[in-house]
Amino acid sequence: MLITGGETTAPGTALLIAAAPVGKGRLVDAGAVLPALAAVPPSALTGTRAATVVELADPLDPQTVLTRIRAAATAEGPLFLYVAGQLQLDRRQRLPHLALARTTPTTLRYTALPWHWLASELTIRRPGTTTVVVDLVTAPEVWRRLTEEGPRLLALGSAIRLYGRVAPPPDRREAAVPSYLAACAAIWRSGARPDPAALHEQAALQSDSAGALFLAPAPAMPVSAAVPPQAAPAPAPVEDPHPAILAAAQAGRHGEAAAVAAAWEQRELRAYGPGSLQAVHWLEVRADLARLAGDPALSCELWMAAADARLTRQQTADDPDVEGAVDRAHHQWEQIPDPERARAAAPRLVALRQRVPGRQRGALRVLRRRLEQLHASPPVAG
Repeated sequence: MLITGGETTAPGTALLIAAAPVGKGRLVDAGAVLPALAAVPPSALTGTRAATVVELADPLDPQTVLTRIRAAATAEGPLFLYVAGQLQLDRRQRLPHLALARTTPTTLRYTALPWHWLASELTIRRPGTTTVVVDLVTAPEVWRRLTEEGPRLLALGSAIRLYGRVAPPPDRREAAVPSYLAACAAIWRSGARPDPAALHEQAALQSDSAGALFLAPAPAMPVSAAVPPQAAPAPAPVEDPHPAILAAAQAGRHGEAAAVAAAWEQRELRAYGPGSLQAVHWLEVRADLARLAGDPALSCELWMAAADARLTRQQTADDPDVEGAVDRAHHQWEQIPDPERARAAAPRLVALRQRVPGRQRGALRVLRRRLEQLHASPPVAG
């Protein structure tokens, strides 16, 4: 469902996701809150005069959800994601996933949305423009990890404001209800328009809080100028450079953003050595900056280099970071407009796909089919 309200040159965007398995595996009636949220003026969901609201109810496929999140992440104005559902842990990597309609314990890795995908897709957002509000019920194994590790298990990064309620497993005789988001909707329908922090406090008081964990962002860190200091054997702590780099990229200063990221990569290479996680991280930052700059060929090459580096570090083929790097390389390869450059990059990507099939079944087959089409295409006349 698509709703548009208000008139302004800088509209906000709200994405409402209600997801839970169909059948006996359902722990929460996630969709029960959608009518209440749909009755709220769109502008209340985003805090802007104009708002676009997209509703995703009981999605079947993680790629569908990922596509919607990816599209929402490109919005210029404020972005609010409202997520009602249940979290489960995959048996192999022990990572939290948002269960979808077809999710079962045995198919979780292929039918649920990995929570870290959400964090990854939102990294392109300008700091301070993104808020995620959750009302989640957890499977027993997720709740055990939350009690051991705390909220950092669901962290989305310092640039994303995360509010909400995470509840323990309910009585198996009946599914839980998203009472936190229902309380938010009731507050908005009353005509009140509190800021996110005040809304969170009010909703937490009005919702079922028995044993629940409530999430709210920590105080913001200062933003640095993102200029790396001179290299040293043991680098001193510095402020986070990522917000300023991403702000430069969002403002269209792609050369500046890439140069600063490359400088940080060189600093980490000197400090920690080639193949270190610190250096690989900045390689991945440069890959995402190339995507933002509209250079899919370079982005593909950098993501492949990051995947190779992680595999060289003995990370496994089903490691989420390895899979993510290959998936992004594959996606960027498909965006390369020049057939010659796409054909040149293909052998390395095929080799990676053979080692790292990824979660999307048939990815290697799709890649080879696309490559056959490229070879069959006549060269473009110069």
